[in-house]
Amino acid sequence: MLKELVSNDRLCGGLTPEAAQRARELYSVFCNGEIHVSDADTAEMVKLTENASRDVQIAFANELSLVCDRLKLDVWEVIRLANRHPRVKILQPGPGVGGHCIAVDPWFIVAAAPEVSPLMATARRVNDGKPQWVLEKVRALAAQFKTPVIACLGLAFKADVDDLRESPALHIVEALAEHAGASLLVDEPHVLELPASLRRANVRKAGALEAIRGADIVVLLVNHRAYTAIDRRELQGKALVDTRGVWA
Repeated sequence: MLKELVSNDRLCGGLTPEAAQRARELYSVFCNGEIHVSDADTAEMVKLTENASRDVQIAFANELSLVCDRLKLDVWEVIRLANRHPRVKILQPGPGVGGHCIAVDPWFIVAAAPEVSPLMATARRVNDGKPQWVLEKVRALAAQFKTPVIACLGLAFKADVDDLRESPALHIVEALAEHAGASLLVDEPHVLELPASLRRANVRKAGALEAIRGADIVVLLVNHRAYTAIDRRELQGKALVDTRGVWA
């Protein structure tokens, strides 16, 4: 994050040309990237556009994962092979979209011109619907156990951060905590304690290996680097829902 603060190109939008130039001068103190200047409305639209574009791309990957699941195909293999085409770059699917930007910003564009932005609105619905799909997968597995123990790996909204804002992983774990008879072992290596919403009798914070070893079902929700290093032999005999393709 700090590297991007210094190295990324910047866009300064001011209410007046003078204000934009003053902002440019401020950024030039620490920014090595190219600094562009525009008006405030354009700069705001650029920021929203960057996040809406990312949201649409993620929605395509998430929708493709639903299609492949229906057709009994490995979505990770489909994407890997499709991305060998020089003009194709499909992102990786996940359990939804979180954070304080991508999950929110597209709605500002849609609200400003709803009659001409159906693609962005649909992408939002696709991504907002993915956590429910994950929940249905886990609940179907849980129904096979009288008192299921579920290991939930990751709560952050993306890999290797401690930010839980609008995190689909957190929302999924909160919903699983409501499952009658289920016990949850939850690991999030980037936070010291579980959020208040998970401080329940049937939820306990545990390390990743402890959670896996004590669980009937393992649900991987965030592709933290720590999880990629886990020996796959630890997963033998476990029902697995890998929403990030870490163990695909």
